[in-house]
Amino acid sequence: MKQKNLLYTGKAKSVYHTDTKDRLIVEFRDDITAFDGGKKDVLKNKGNYNAGVSAFFFDYLEKNGVKTHFFTMLDPHHMVVRKLEMIPLEVIVRNVAAGSIVRNYPFREGTLLDPPLIVIDYKDDARHDPMLNDEIIIALKLVTPAELKKIKKVALEINRLLSAVLAAQGITLVDFKIEFGRQGKMIYLGDEISMDSMRLWDKKTGESLDKDVYRFEKGDVMAIYNRVAQRITKSGKKP
Repeated sequence: MKQKNLLYTGKAKSVYHTDTKDRLIVEFRDDITAFDGGKKDVLKNKGNYNAGVSAFFFDYLEKNGVKTHFFTMLDPHHMVVRKLEMIPLEVIVRNVAAGSIVRNYPFREGTLLDPPLIVIDYKDDARHDPMLNDEIIIALKLVTPAELKKIKKVALEINRLLSAVLAAQGITLVDFKIEFGRQGKMIYLGDEISMDSMRLWDKKTGESLDKDVYRFEKGDVMAIYNRVAQRITKSGKKP
């Protein structure tokens, strides 16, 4: 498979056409950003950590019945994926109150959310990714009511599966963001699942194990990413 011209570039990933039908190559770059791109850096090996963790999770989810865009890794920072028409929704599943839900609502940080909350934002940096309700999503014709129901069901199943594999390594899955896309009439999980898109806390110490380390300058974020990637991807048997 040959990488061809650039299709799209985001804050931390670039997507390329290939010479194979319905296949794209995603490059996980070493860029790291926070606060809608207001804080930016380039950190060596950051892309490799996120790519490796994403590949691990996509493979794990596929083996447990979740359809994803993932095919294989070409090298430590290039992933072959299914070409999708991405749906401009950020689907956030919250197990513990933290981050924006604490800033915007009267939740106390660390409060267990049972059952988990699903929050859906409109993916648009210019509008600062506003939260949507179901009625707005349907009115904008972003998905059909049946597709929305399916997306929520899959998101909760992903939450169950990820929570299990992370708990086995002493990590609490606080919350995470995922994105979906279509190929024909089928909807697949796309984008990535990594320390950039999850909030993770160490079960024993409560230590942040994700991009919050970078956002709020809690320490050496690359040391944390390296440690978390080792715990997740080299953990032995998966549940």
